[in-house]
Amino acid sequence: MEQYEIGDIVTMKKPHPCGSYDWKVCRTGVDFRIDCLGCGRSVMIARPKFLKAVRRVRHTAETEES
Repeated sequence: MEQYEIGDIVTMKKPHPCGSYDWKVCRTGVDFRIDCLGCGRSVMIARPKFLKAVRRVRHTAETEES
């Protein structure tokens, strides 16, 4: 099981209505808060739905700090 950190950029399987597939993780826990990188919309999503919808981690928060 992959661990997601605050600041990770993830690519989702389906696009947001604005057309962007990329989201930034802003909160983790039972629910995830993710921000669309296309339009800036913030969405709360349940953990099981988030884990099923993520295709890959495009950029991790760890590589940003290094």
